Amino acid sequence: MFQIIGIVVVLGMVFGGFLLAGGHFDVIIKAAPFEMMMIGGAAVGALLIGNSFKTVMGVGAGIAKAMAGPKWKAKDYTDLLSILFVLTKTMKTKGVVAIEAHIENPKESRIFQEYPKIMKDHFAIDLICDTLRMMTMNLEDPHQVEDAIEKQIEKHHHEAHEPAHALQNMADALPALGIVAAVLGIIKTMGAINQPPEYLGKLIGSALVGTFLGVFLAYGVVGPVAARYGQIVEDEAQPLDVVRTVLSAFGSGVQPGIAIELGRTAIPVEQRPDADSVERAQTSARFAERAVA
Repeated sequence: MFQIIGIVVVLGMVFGGFLLAGGHFDVIIKAAPFEMMMIGGAAVGALLIGNSFKTVMGVGAGIAKAMAGPKWKAKDYTDLLSILFVLTKTMKTKGVVAIEAHIENPKESRIFQEYPKIMKDHFAIDLICDTLRMMTMNLEDPHQVEDAIEKQIEKHHHEAHEPAHALQNMADALPALGIVAAVLGIIKTMGAINQPPEYLGKLIGSALVGTFLGVFLAYGVVGPVAARYGQIVEDEAQPLDVVRTVLSAFGSGVQPGIAIELGRTAIPVEQRPDADSVERAQTSARFAERAVA
């Protein structure tokens, strides 16, 4: 919502100021479609040249994310801690065999099914299941589990940032592409140098629209969207850090309840549930342990 409001403010202040200063939109309206075709088309083409198909698709999804905001809310963190508590408690009290069916097929697990929104984050679910699976292998060094988690998160974080970097590269290129469009407009103007000054003035004005659009789109729209997308990538990495904290502590021999409290403190302050809320959620989630064979 704030992003849409911001775009409206940018458009209103820039074009409203131009209008109040006595400017006329005739030249801009006539030139904008052709200038946007050159600038926007070149920017999209450069995006296709410089990135993989997966990254390009990620740019489109990233723009939508920048508008919608991060998907993880305060209650989702409580649900995540509840899942981790039930899984670790079950593994601690009932052993490896009791947990295997849940981590091998989480879609069919009653523990995971109680939290459908968490299930939508496939990487988080895979990270939990893969880590618990490693723990069932009786690794001699518990630090191996933590190292494996960190490597998975680092790889995922790098991949998640690629579309944001691609979008930022597009923003960086737009001013230069605007100059390209402006130069082409000047070339067109020079071809009509024998025309009256009034006509030449319109041609020069049309050429400058290209420079304006390139700079305006870069710093007023695309750049801020890329920055916001990067922030969301960082926000959506926080739950993975919670998973790492809880499972690393549990793998080192820490009791499930204490591991969950360590995970709670890893949650960003503005979304961190209080200890009582987490305890109540754990109490209501204990029935899921009965589903374990």
